[in-house]
Amino acid sequence: MANHIMGRPSGPEAKPYHSNGHQSGPVPTPFGDKVSDYYACNVFNLKTMKTLLPKETFRHVEDAILSGTQLSPEAANSVASAMKTWAMSKGATHYTHWFQPMTGLTAERHDSFIDLTSDGGVLESFTGKQLAQAEPDASSFPSGGLRTTFEARGYTAWDPTSPAFIMESLGGPTLCIPTVFVSYNGQSLDKKTPLLRSIEALNLAALDILAYFKLPARRVSSNMGAEQEYFLVDRSYYDRRPDLLMAGRTLLGAAPPKGQQLEDHYFGSIKERVFCFMTDAERELYKLGVPVKTRHNEVAPNQFEVAPIHEEANVAVDHNQLVMDVFDRVARRHGLAALFYEKPFAGINGSGKHVNWSLGTDAGVNLLAPGETPDENLRFLVFLVCAVKAVHDHGKLLRASVASSGNDHRLGANEAPPAIMSVFLGEYLAKVLADLERGAPTKETDKEWLDLGIDKIPPVLKDNTDRNRTSPFAFTGNKFEFRAVGSSFNCAFPLTVVNAIVAGSLRQMKRDIDERLKARKPFKVAVLEVLKRYVKESKKVCYEGNNYSGEWEKEAAKRGLPNLKTTPEALEGLVTRESVSLLESLKILGRDEVHSRYHILLERYSKDLDIEARLLIDLVDTQVLPAAFSYQKGLAEAIRGLKDILPKHSALRSQESVLDEVAAGIGALREGVARLAKAMADAEREAEPLKKALLYCHQVKPKFALVRRSADALEAIVPDNLWPMPKYHEMLFLI
Repeated sequence: MANHIMGRPSGPEAKPYHSNGHQSGPVPTPFGDKVSDYYACNVFNLKTMKTLLPKETFRHVEDAILSGTQLSPEAANSVASAMKTWAMSKGATHYTHWFQPMTGLTAERHDSFIDLTSDGGVLESFTGKQLAQAEPDASSFPSGGLRTTFEARGYTAWDPTSPAFIMESLGGPTLCIPTVFVSYNGQSLDKKTPLLRSIEALNLAALDILAYFKLPARRVSSNMGAEQEYFLVDRSYYDRRPDLLMAGRTLLGAAPPKGQQLEDHYFGSIKERVFCFMTDAERELYKLGVPVKTRHNEVAPNQFEVAPIHEEANVAVDHNQLVMDVFDRVARRHGLAALFYEKPFAGINGSGKHVNWSLGTDAGVNLLAPGETPDENLRFLVFLVCAVKAVHDHGKLLRASVASSGNDHRLGANEAPPAIMSVFLGEYLAKVLADLERGAPTKETDKEWLDLGIDKIPPVLKDNTDRNRTSPFAFTGNKFEFRAVGSSFNCAFPLTVVNAIVAGSLRQMKRDIDERLKARKPFKVAVLEVLKRYVKESKKVCYEGNNYSGEWEKEAAKRGLPNLKTTPEALEGLVTRESVSLLESLKILGRDEVHSRYHILLERYSKDLDIEARLLIDLVDTQVLPAAFSYQKGLAEAIRGLKDILPKHSALRSQESVLDEVAAGIGALREGVARLAKAMADAEREAEPLKKALLYCHQVKPKFALVRRSADALEAIVPDNLWPMPKYHEMLFLI
């Protein structure tokens, strides 16, 4: 029997709803104010501090933010007092050290401003010591073996380079202070600490290179803008899908007749309800100083994207975490659910987080932008080639930085870059580097654009590359776009790795140039010799074609590039001798900190698949099979009745075939569940983390497909009014 495409009969349980109990419809969003009138009104930034702090204190704070110097206790007390006064003027009664543990989420413990007075009353106070440090219990956070459960002491420490902010909620506003999170022994228990260390390592390495070019710069920052993809579904459908609620993705669901075949959703007009959500969320983000710039429909139905203006990396990471937090909160307000999982729906595109990365000086010079003079273009080539060398030398580490059970569904699935880490430069720059390698001049028609004769390096064409959306690490004119990051990721670790591998290449570049300068070679000769060698050694990682194609997979294998398709394989790249040595030498992560992350990520992978397997069995046992049994019973009774009345009717056989199909589907489904349960039991008995992850990857996960195939076949037969869960055509098109 065919499904009713428009869905099951209407009823209170089937209607989309808002959290206030009303049926769906746009939630009015205040409008009319200019964004500039309220932008960053809930942020304790330099502009706010300048009005509240004494001039000398403000100068110390500004220097601490820009140069990394430490604040004196007196200055910290002054900042804390001003921050408390400002926060209370916004209605805040509590503050929290807002940090990013290795769960990938943000964490917070709220404390009130009050202290007891001698007469039994209270007064509000907030000291520099309370601002600078707190001690949340660290025993329940993942540590990967860095400590045992009884070693519970952990510290959060203020990060003045990312401004404090007020988070508003229905319960009232809270002062949030971005912090790092470390153990009693100073080891990193979070994602921010290694990011800050990588930013400093890259700064020092880049400044050493810039000293050759006499470019005045006090600091070099890595800058980032994360294009965030996500899905929206009606909350009523979300709440009735246990797999979405607990795993973030649908473990069952037959493909609808229409998916994304027509590609009619991409850049289409935004539905009114979605538009109201977007404008409401953007207003909240603007108040938090998050410079979201672009919004649009993405390729898949009910998939969307938001993109910010690029910022300094540490702040940009915090802001991307706020984007996901605010979108989740505001979606609830609009009776929607925002999905950030990489592949929430089978058969249509998943979601990524395209991390745009660049380098800039404190004077505003983009080091990845071609220049106007020979020296500027030589400098540009140094940083460009070092980035290419970084991906070549540390492709496995880069792949490990984007490994997760969710991203495994997406990478290489004809919608995202493959698991092969490669670089796209564009036709013109690829030719420049090829000519650089062979020592020949680069020409464009009759005009010489890049002469490798040392004396002159005329301007390189700007915007000379097309975009290659299939490349995992693509140069797009003045930045690299790291497209392999998953949509649910905290950007901190992928960005830490990019900073680290480029810093390592820049340090090697300095050593190689210095070696030639000591041999009394002219500077430009020395630089071009090193560049030529790097290009020759790294060129196999450059690819200008379609990364989605099977031809590239074969070609990459010939070039010896790793193709690590699953998380357990990919995570090995984190603990190779080369990776550990790099991270240790740059003082980003110690050996124990690296291995702790490896174990945490392996354990997380196994737990993710274990949860999904248990959910899948539960869905089958409590929802799919009861619906199938009910339909089977109805069919059997109908056929029996027809036999009693018309025992020789020609339609009997065709109706019995439907019953046969349902009965066979039930049998196949139960067999699939039994196989899945056995594979789970085998995996659970394994104690060694890597072996356990490999069992879940290669024994448990493949059984999902067997169960799903049978369940989805039954969904296509069982009538909508009997099917217990919202279907794809409802979740993807009804909003």
